[in-house]
Amino acid sequence: MAASVAVGIPLAACGSGHETGTINIYTNADAGAITKTASAACTKESGGKYKLKVHILPKAADDQRLQLARRLAGNDSGLDLMGLDVVWTAEFANAGWVEPVPDELAAKVQQTTLGGPLSSALWKTDDDSEKRLYAIPAWSNTQLLWYRPDLMKQYLGTTKAPTTWDEMLEATEKIRKAGGPSWIMEQGAQYEGLMVWFNSVLISAGGSVVDPDDATKQTLNDTPEHRAATLKALQILKSVATAPGHDPSITNADETAGRLGMESGKAAFQINWPFVFASMRSNAAAGDVPFFKEMTKYSSLLTSEPEDSALGEVNDLVRTKFEFAPYPGVSAGTPARSTIGGLNIGVASTSKQKALAFEAAECLTTPASQKIYAIDGGNPPVLKSLYDDKDFKAAYPMGDIIGEQLAAGRAATRPASPVYQSISTLVTATLSPVGSWDPESMVDKLADQVQKAIDGKGLIP
Repeated sequence: MAASVAVGIPLAACGSGHETGTINIYTNADAGAITKTASAACTKESGGKYKLKVHILPKAADDQRLQLARRLAGNDSGLDLMGLDVVWTAEFANAGWVEPVPDELAAKVQQTTLGGPLSSALWKTDDDSEKRLYAIPAWSNTQLLWYRPDLMKQYLGTTKAPTTWDEMLEATEKIRKAGGPSWIMEQGAQYEGLMVWFNSVLISAGGSVVDPDDATKQTLNDTPEHRAATLKALQILKSVATAPGHDPSITNADETAGRLGMESGKAAFQINWPFVFASMRSNAAAGDVPFFKEMTKYSSLLTSEPEDSALGEVNDLVRTKFEFAPYPGVSAGTPARSTIGGLNIGVASTSKQKALAFEAAECLTTPASQKIYAIDGGNPPVLKSLYDDKDFKAAYPMGDIIGEQLAAGRAATRPASPVYQSISTLVTATLSPVGSWDPESMVDKLADQVQKAIDGKGLIP
């Protein structure tokens, strides 16, 4: 679908060609600064073999994808490397827009990369005999459960985090009845965050949106077991969105709203990415978190941008009021599956210097580069070895949980499909406003919408 759409769009602002030895990489706006830092290091390391030039894509993911599609459809030879959202692999591979990773490099990547990020870069086109690597993972991400241990102690007599959604709902109800803050912050607005929430709970319940081995088949209601998993996931979403004392703005909430709800003191729990830890630390030190005035004694330290190794004492204090735990599961004793985010680096099929581009891509995903992305940019690494690195551990107190949730068997990837964007658009439109529907009837409605997306029908909700 994207290929046909892109062909019909004027190829405004496309490059006029390539310059030998200059490797152009296009990446998202949020990653611009750290990509420039890593690119400068790789350019220097190449000894004059190549020069990496960073181009910034728009901030919104849909706009990033559209600009890349325009350039690729227009055969832009000045496009060498692409920062690819983890959900684009199938679409770009099927369209012939991204080069498969050479076997020798692919083998190295597969040996050193955590299973979740690795799976996001694998795809099997009609010309492939089996799944193969179409991009190199650069960084990843996973959501955690964030909670107030002080509230837990005050109202429940424990600081142990709930391990399931049901336990969390039970805890918030007890806190609410006792007069405490009871919101559970989640991403319930009609956008990709809602897809991430549904997908995580669905896979944790034993279900999936599409068949992992056949993207032409939806698996929301194709078997009794899959129907039961979908129903359970929908029941959980509805329970969170409609519980007594729920966040009244959950149907419009995104990651920032979740962070602010927690920092304002209105929430007991939050599902969010690791960036919220640094936010709580800095905002509490600035005096902007009403329940955490103890942090203000570190205001001068944090405004001086200290090294992560100097933050041990500060982080310990943060965790007395803002703690983290693994993503909540569906069933007690069964680890949850948290949907991953992140970015992969692919070599464009339009590049006139593919071999050199792959050399640059390999440099941009080395341990040294990934430490830049992680420590300077807040994007967890994909290399297994870095989770034992002392600098990473100092910057990420929650690093062990992140590593566990990115491993094979624990990480959840969004549906691997060439039409993922259509699937996500229809799923989030169907689920919105979140919790306003009957879970039983929603199972079939949702399955019908996913099949329409797969079949190329009803793409405008």
